[in-house]
Amino acid sequence: MALPVEEWRLCAARRWAALEPALRERLAAASLHDTLRLGCGLLRPEAEVVALRRLCRRAPAGKEPAAARFYREEGNRLFGRRQYGAAVRLYSQAASHELPDSPEVSVCFANRSAALFHLGCFEVCLEDIARAESHGYPDRLLPKVLLRKAECLLCLGRLQDAANALSAVENKIAMDGIMTSPAHQTLLKKLSQLKTKIHEKESCPQPAREACGDIQRKSEIWEENDSISGASSSLSLNFDVERGRHLVAIQDIHPGQNLLKEEAFVSVLCPGESILLQDSSETAWDTRVTNADLYCHRCLRQLLGSVPCRGCSYAKYCSQNCADVAWEQYHRTECSLGALLLTLGVFCHVALRTVLLAGFAEVSRLVKGSHDNDKDLHNPEARCEHPSEAPDTRTGTRGVPGCNDNGQYQSSYQAVFNLLPHAEKHSPEHKFLCMLSVVAICKQLQEAGLEAAVLNRESSEKCSKLEICEKTSAELSPELKIVAEAMLRHVLQLQCNAQAITVMQESGSGDGAVVNKKPVRLATAFFPVLSLLNHSCCPNISVSFSGTAATVRASQPIPSGQEIFHCYGPHRCRMRVAERQQLLSQYFFECRCRACLDELESDVKSVVSMRNSFLCPSCRTSMQVGEDMLCCSNEACAISVSRESLSRRLQDLQQQIKKALELLKDSKADQAIRMLLKCQMDAGNFLSPKHLLMGEMEDHLAQVYATLGKWQEAARHLKRSIEIVEVHHGPSSVEIGHELFKLAQILFNGFAVSEALSTIQRAEKILSVHCGPQSTQIQELQEMKTCLLELPRSILQRT
Repeated sequence: MALPVEEWRLCAARRWAALEPALRERLAAASLHDTLRLGCGLLRPEAEVVALRRLCRRAPAGKEPAAARFYREEGNRLFGRRQYGAAVRLYSQAASHELPDSPEVSVCFANRSAALFHLGCFEVCLEDIARAESHGYPDRLLPKVLLRKAECLLCLGRLQDAANALSAVENKIAMDGIMTSPAHQTLLKKLSQLKTKIHEKESCPQPAREACGDIQRKSEIWEENDSISGASSSLSLNFDVERGRHLVAIQDIHPGQNLLKEEAFVSVLCPGESILLQDSSETAWDTRVTNADLYCHRCLRQLLGSVPCRGCSYAKYCSQNCADVAWEQYHRTECSLGALLLTLGVFCHVALRTVLLAGFAEVSRLVKGSHDNDKDLHNPEARCEHPSEAPDTRTGTRGVPGCNDNGQYQSSYQAVFNLLPHAEKHSPEHKFLCMLSVVAICKQLQEAGLEAAVLNRESSEKCSKLEICEKTSAELSPELKIVAEAMLRHVLQLQCNAQAITVMQESGSGDGAVVNKKPVRLATAFFPVLSLLNHSCCPNISVSFSGTAATVRASQPIPSGQEIFHCYGPHRCRMRVAERQQLLSQYFFECRCRACLDELESDVKSVVSMRNSFLCPSCRTSMQVGEDMLCCSNEACAISVSRESLSRRLQDLQQQIKKALELLKDSKADQAIRMLLKCQMDAGNFLSPKHLLMGEMEDHLAQVYATLGKWQEAARHLKRSIEIVEVHHGPSSVEIGHELFKLAQILFNGFAVSEALSTIQRAEKILSVHCGPQSTQIQELQEMKTCLLELPRSILQRT
């Protein structure tokens, strides 16, 4: 959720409407500095503040022992059903609600270690056992956990460590005295079995295994640009009034070539969907899995055994190191604001974290400098010194906004600050909402005594007594007004400059044989260098992410002198030109890319219109596009059908497909197949054979047959899906790469060796261009290929 919750947006709209007309006019025309000056006192304690507190109660982020008990019991229930992955996530939820260093949180870690052991995650299991011990795990239960530790070490081949762990168990048992209960006897039996296993392994040492993950790793050639941090030397930073800052190729670039590697200046995890409690009397807790449960809140690595924040129940990390770094850099300030930040949305959260990472000194310097620039805009002599003047010949980039004094454009706060906020183009109502939201955050910081942390001071005592006396409960300190102004700038910038960090996330049945993945928005971030790329509906690059780092690669040949283009969202293959233009209006420009001009000027139907067209329900000829009515293109038929009725029929079909997928989740594969085949038959009566939904149904059928182990049927349907995807996205698109990856998995599992090898080769070629040779999918493809090539020659010749 980028923007605040709907109730707060409505509250801000009512406050805006209630303002005096003269004040609304002044706010609408005001600079960011004057917007804060005029609006800082408009957040009324008896109205908007009360409303925010009520909304925050619907997004609790504090420790809650009752919630911890609920999640732990649910975890135990699923553990008993051998649903270990789900149990791990519930134990993590329980741990996040327990008080730190308590026996209860140690039990959560111990229980989670048991589930991780059954999943074969031995290293993470050992980490959880160590956490349980360090948090005061009950002494009487310790032998069982120590035995699990020994078994983990044994599975990892660390025989001496395993033997030491068993010795610790024996010493513990000896100290506790004679054990006679059935549970104690079981413990002793397990101890004896593990000692025997260690002795057997010591007698028959296993051959050393080659390290995983090094299969045909390719080194990527990289020569960094002198003027643009993280960019290739094959690029140049240019600036003009029409296109602003942009990157241009200064030499021919081939597909797959690295153009940019950049670590996000700031990123904030998108929490995902969650159930908001309607009032404080509710005691039901959400057990659905969201991004907040699956990924580290700092580095965005996927979580197995998360480390919870010691102060709140929301933030979770992949390691204690990540938790400590996050606390020092920003979370000590954000921790108590969790509910408020969840209520006000990711954009406000990114804005706050940006100023915390930059530090108050740098924020203050740039904010005050922007006031001087605002004065220059009204000074004719100063306007002559516009940054569009010819760049300095020595640096090539001097005078370009965001560059430092040496003419270098770096991934720095200065570059972030100089991204355009388009303050004059946002609606006055939206600007008012953003201003009210950042003021609410800054007032909460002030009331919670967190101002010193924001200003990078050791304590609030360093504020002058005079300054404190002059404050009232209704106003912000001068320093926090500077912070609020910077935050307002960043919230407005994000509408045009926010970059979604996406990951390929598993979906579908999760049976493990064939992994179906789809792109999911994981976080919102500022990438100052990546933001230099202008938009095209037909881009010439691909962007991939690893944690908080972005890598840009050429997706097609780019000749010297051509601009580097990124797609901000609506690609020409996915949406008609009119719809694209409407969506792109949020970026405050009219797209004039080659794809849009071709469709607009030639009056030719877009590829989307032709491929995703409706068919005549009578003769199955394509329907001619109209505003309200669609006419059959066959003059002998000439049937007319309302667009609304066909759209409604399409929506009904999509609902039926959704129900079929629910059946698959409930392990009712045969029913899912019957429903999908019926959907196919219905769709054939009114949709073009190349309609993208026809391809999606083929993909779903392949998924169902794969869960049943019917590999030939699965491959047949997936090949039909690939044919349709190729028509829409092209033979070398990343979409085709992902579909070929799935086909390779199916052919591999179906033992179709020669066809699997050729599919793997094609998928590798495409995905290495878009995702790089070291991506997870490429490595999985190479592992499949290695496995197939190691088969006996007689089998390879037969297949």
